[in-house]
Amino acid sequence: MTPFFLTTLLASGLFAGFVHVVCGPDHLAAIAPYAVDAKAGAWRTGIRWGVGHSAGVMGVGLLALVLRGALSIDVVSAWSERFVGVMLCGIGIWGLRTAFADQAETHSDGYHPHGHKHPAFAVGTVHGLAGSSHLLGIVPALALPTTTEAAAYLLVFGLGTITAMATFSTFIGWFASRPSARSARVQCGLMSTFSMFAIIVGGVWFCQGI
Repeated sequence: MTPFFLTTLLASGLFAGFVHVVCGPDHLAAIAPYAVDAKAGAWRTGIRWGVGHSAGVMGVGLLALVLRGALSIDVVSAWSERFVGVMLCGIGIWGLRTAFADQAETHSDGYHPHGHKHPAFAVGTVHGLAGSSHLLGIVPALALPTTTEAAAYLLVFGLGTITAMATFSTFIGWFASRPSARSARVQCGLMSTFSMFAIIVGGVWFCQGI
């Protein structure tokens, strides 16, 4: 493996992972409600999601490398898409309940900002098994001549997804924690909007998997 080929391989994998996250509305829909709730700590949620996504892609990718030609990536992806759809709807419902519960609490005894630990790793892992992950991550890896090169591509693809999701969630968390956005009404509006987006995208994904 020449230095030029290695550099190109790593750069391509990193870029593909970043683009994969940014261009996937399901990814953004999944993390946005969590990021609004986490606020300043949203970057941790993004990293956990990215690590989970990388684990999912790596798991399917390594299995595909071992079972070249015997594993149907499309079957795994189709079933995962259905589960992702249900999961996104669940995240959206959780977000709506959180938004209106916080609003009711505010009316009763004032606004109290809080954060929750979210199952971001698990959500990211399922996302890594579904959708276009196999197009940008697994298929190019399978086309590489050696297992070492394929594993290297999958690794940097994962780093790209972690970087992208951490960046996105940090931005959402920063926006939600600004003084002008700290009122209960704005917080409820942000959470409700992102949660409805998650439910809509989840419904679309579930229908795609049928």
